[in-house]
This record gives sequence, C-alpha cells and structure tokens, in this order.
Amino acid sequence: MSARKLIVALGACALLAIVAGCGGSAPMGAADAAGQRDKGPVKIGALHPVSGSNAVDGLQMRRGAQLAVDAINAAGGIKSLGGRKVELVTGDTQGKADIGQSEAQRLISAGAVGLVGTYQSAVSTNVAVVAERNRVPFVMDVTATDTIFARGYRYVFRVQPGSKVIATAAAQYLKQVSEQSGKPVHKVAFLHEQSDFGSGAADAFDAAAQQLGIALGPNISYDAASVSDLTAQITQVKASGADVLAIAGYYRDSLLAAKAIASVKPDLSAVWGVSNGAYDQPKFVSDAGQLGDRYFNTNYHYDATNPQTTALREQYQRTFGDPMRTGAVLSYDAVQVIAQAVEKAGSTDPEKVRDAIAAGQVAPLTVGKGPIEFAGNGDNSNAAPVLMQVQGGQVKQVYPPEKAESRPEYQVTWRP
Repeated sequence: MSARKLIVALGACALLAIVAGCGGSAPMGAADAAGQRDKGPVKIGALHPVSGSNAVDGLQMRRGAQLAVDAINAAGGIKSLGGRKVELVTGDTQGKADIGQSEAQRLISAGAVGLVGTYQSAVSTNVAVVAERNRVPFVMDVTATDTIFARGYRYVFRVQPGSKVIATAAAQYLKQVSEQSGKPVHKVAFLHEQSDFGSGAADAFDAAAQQLGIALGPNISYDAASVSDLTAQITQVKASGADVLAIAGYYRDSLLAAKAIASVKPDLSAVWGVSNGAYDQPKFVSDAGQLGDRYFNTNYHYDATNPQTTALREQYQRTFGDPMRTGAVLSYDAVQVIAQAVEKAGSTDPEKVRDAIAAGQVAPLTVGKGPIEFAGNGDNSNAAPVLMQVQGGQVKQVYPPEKAESRPEYQVTWRP
C-alpha cells in the first residue's frame, strides 16, 4: 500500500470508528447487495431531505432524479445490459447527517449501483464515508462544501461547482458589476448559516474579496434549523456601514433575511447571494414578491440557453404543477452520470461503474464550461457559476455577458 493510500485508509477508518466501526472486514450485507444488483432493474439510490425544513427542495430533487430514470427507460433502458430498466430507490435524509448515513447503507444493501444526493453538505459528508466504505460511487448533485475532497476519497464525485469556485466568482462578479454601474463596492457584510455550507462560503468569499481589495465585516452566523427572525442581525449590518450584504443560507432562513431587510432597510447598494438557496428560485419570487426584486445570487443554475433544459423544465411543470428548480436539474444530471457509466461499463459492478464515471463525459443540462467530466479528486472540472438577479418577477441570468439573458441592475428597491 502506498503512503497516500495508507493515509486515506486510516482517515476513513478514523471516521468510521465514530459512525460505524472500521475493522477492515467487508461491509455488512455486501453479498446480498451484489445479488440484488445482478437481477431485475438497475437500482440507483437517491438521498434527499423530503421531510423537515428543506423538504420542498428535497422533493424537487427526488422528482428530478425520477425524470432522468423515466427518460432512460423510455429510451430503452441500459442497452449494454440487454435493455434492463433503471429503478430509482429513495431515502429520506430528513436533513440529518446520521439519518442520511443509515439511509445510504440501506440503499446500498438493497442493491443500489450508485447514489446521488444530498442537498446538505453535512449529510453528504456522512454519506461519502458510507459510499467509500462500501466501494459504491456517490455522485453529489448539490453539495457545496469542498472539505470532502480533502480526504482523498475514490468513490465520491460532484456535479455542481464547489463552495470556493462559487464564492470566488461571487466576489469577482461583485467587483466588476459594481464598477460597471458606477458605484464600486466599498464594504461587504456577510450573513450566513453556521454549518459547513454557509461557513465555507463565507470563508472563501472573504479570501477572494481581500485579494480584490474589498473591505469586509461584520461576519454574522446563525442556526438555520432554529432561527425564526433575523431582524437583530440585519440591524447590526445597518450599523456597520457596509454598502453590500452577502448572504449564504438555505431557503427558509434566506427568506427570513429578506423580510428582515425589508423591515430594517439598511443603506445597501445590493443584496448579494452567495450559493444562496433562495434568491434564484421561482418560489422566492412568489413568496417574497416585491421585497425580493433586484436581489442577486451567484450560484449553479440550469442552462436557460439549452433547449433540452427548457423541454425538461416544461415537462416538470406539466407533471408536477410547479417550476423545476436548479437542484432538481442537477439531480437529473447526477442520475445520468451513473446511468451512462453503467451503460459504458456494461456491468452493475460498482467498481467498474466507478471507473466509467471517472473516465466519462456527460452533456449537462446545467450551466458549465463543457461536459461533466471529473478531475482526479472527483470534482467536476467544467462546473461553472453564473450571476442571477430577480428582475420584474423573474430570475434572469445577468453575468458574465456570454451567459446573460439581461443586464445586471445594481441597486435595491428601497433606495434611489
């Protein structure tokens, strides 16, 4: 065993000692799982929070994954396996890391050839441990934290751009857009939820902003699971003299922040979402109404210029009566990554599927710089963020210019 592999093995063992034990033996149920994979439909596991505070997003993502499975089956299934159909087997993480971990093990034991998920970084961190232990590929659709890739995992991949990539782009876009508007950014306050997702976004944004000569502060965190009002935090922002407020949060808490901003009316030139879970969502437009107009967000996004993406979103709207969010499109892409790897491998052996994922290319329905293809650490080399803004009741891509549907309007609604 090489020194690198030994370090990885010891790292995984240390984690598993906490969550499941690590004695070097095969995972429980491994033989049964192999038997399940060799017969019937090819199973792909989907892990999302379909109950709890993020259930709306989780249900969207599960449905996006199911649409991908439906499309594969409508096209004849896995042809290299004689047309075997694909089945989505699902688990509800409830937004809890320990539940996500046990659900991942259950789906693998049931014969899942690969997993997609999970929406929350803390949950994905635990699922990655389970996937690595069982040697089953885990393709993350939505997971912002970059720390997972510091562990040298072999079976973990990610479709969306990571926290550092998004936050760095957010700082660069802010400087460029504010200067082009004639109101160069002076000082940024950062409000974020306190888990790996929000803290990671804040740290990466701060590092990039400092490189660009942008002043920072205050940096304010909160518990997304329990917060019910952010008025005190926004009052602190108003007193700080910051002219831009950056926010990294999930949907419910980011909506709370918008309501607090509308009440306090701080002296801002822009509200700047960073990987924000609300400010590029159609639901935010309807829930927030006028108070959300002109909000920016730098994030992953469905490709509004791709006719296939448009057709998929129209299908989702017809089927479920609700606009399809970007997270659901990423789940669609993640399922395609696993299914096309099974097709290429001509096998349900997770090791062969893993190798096919690592060597493959998949055309995405989300914004990117090219096909989904993975670097040596498992991250999508061509993932790219885009700046969006709520304009007149619609979310528009506004920057960089080659992806823009509309020009950015650098202002807030309550100031001239």
